[in-house]
Amino acid sequence: MYTHHFQPCMLHPAACRVFLCLCLCFVPYMADLQAQTLSRRQCAQLARQLRSEWTDSVRRAMADSHAQRVIVRDAGPMRLHWTVFGDAPADGRSLYISLHGGGVAPPQLNDAQWQNQWQLYQPAEGVYLCPRPPFNTWDLHFRPELDEYYADLIRMMVVCEGVNPDKVYVMGYSAGGDGVWRLAPRLADRWAAASMMAGHPGDVSLVNLRNLPFMIWCGANDAAYDRNRECQRRMAEMDSLHRADPQGYVHENHLVAGKGHWMYRQDTVAVAWMARHRRNPLPDTIVWRQGDVPQRCMYWLQVPAAEMTRDREVRVRREGNRFDIDRADYSELTILLNDAMIDFARPVVVCYNGKQIFKGKLRRRAAVLRRTLYDRGDPSLMFSAELRVMLKKQGF
Repeated sequence: MYTHHFQPCMLHPAACRVFLCLCLCFVPYMADLQAQTLSRRQCAQLARQLRSEWTDSVRRAMADSHAQRVIVRDAGPMRLHWTVFGDAPADGRSLYISLHGGGVAPPQLNDAQWQNQWQLYQPAEGVYLCPRPPFNTWDLHFRPELDEYYADLIRMMVVCEGVNPDKVYVMGYSAGGDGVWRLAPRLADRWAAASMMAGHPGDVSLVNLRNLPFMIWCGANDAAYDRNRECQRRMAEMDSLHRADPQGYVHENHLVAGKGHWMYRQDTVAVAWMARHRRNPLPDTIVWRQGDVPQRCMYWLQVPAAEMTRDREVRVRREGNRFDIDRADYSELTILLNDAMIDFARPVVVCYNGKQIFKGKLRRRAAVLRRTLYDRGDPSLMFSAELRVMLKKQGF
């Protein structure tokens, strides 16, 4: 490493040796900094510094993608088209990710559907972005490998277009609606709101939508694949979830009378409805059930990688410094925390099924700040402390 930097050095050799010694001395200092306990003020200062460094690193990494309007990963290129509407608000722009129709069809048809999506909706403010995934399959918008594409896309728009990460919305029509049915609950902690238009829900679970405002649009006569019946069933399910938990599952149902698969743009009001909502990255209650594409984290919870299997569920409530785990199909949970969630001067209490399993004070650590920012790639999901609680043996 040092040969690379100092071989062409124009400094006197003695000066180079001094500088090298200083660098070598600085390495353990940086390790100590990462391990040290931080005060609230130190934590806030370091968080600002890390966000600045992270922003610079993303800008460098995504410069070509932004200029060429394409995200490239192993599965191929995801082409992007976006239009910016309105003036940028003080708290940052909105981002509307709009998924096109098509599916199992020749590439030319999916390209045409993608281009049609460019003009389909128009927010009063924000970046309206239509991705063209590198697939021509029925699941072209929600294949497992696409999660990283969407993560790259959001990071790029946050850094390069001034998007507020708490104002990212997802919507889609037909095959794009199929995508919203899957992506909304799967990546629930990414979105501020979601709107599904004319898609089929399949067997997706909706319980993860507890903190995600969700709209359902379907033509009453859209009988292909029983879309109308399946959407009505899911409308009833959302109604039931909200009745059981009135503080969650904010939603609107629209079964458009007299319309088939095309709703003659009645669904365009969904854009303004979504714009009224902001993501809460630190909700008081998390309901999280693993789907067909398992996730390691959801909001401020993390589960063991080896136990990420479909239908495993966790339900946790927090009130001040108290966390109540009502259900956990895992041997352990990691709770991520920051100053917006708890008072670090007081003990944190964790109860599992009514029984206290932890009580103690936690410390802010630089290493946790850095790791959570770079692992999640989301400035709103940056944490300064973590608490790992053991629950039960595996094999349940």
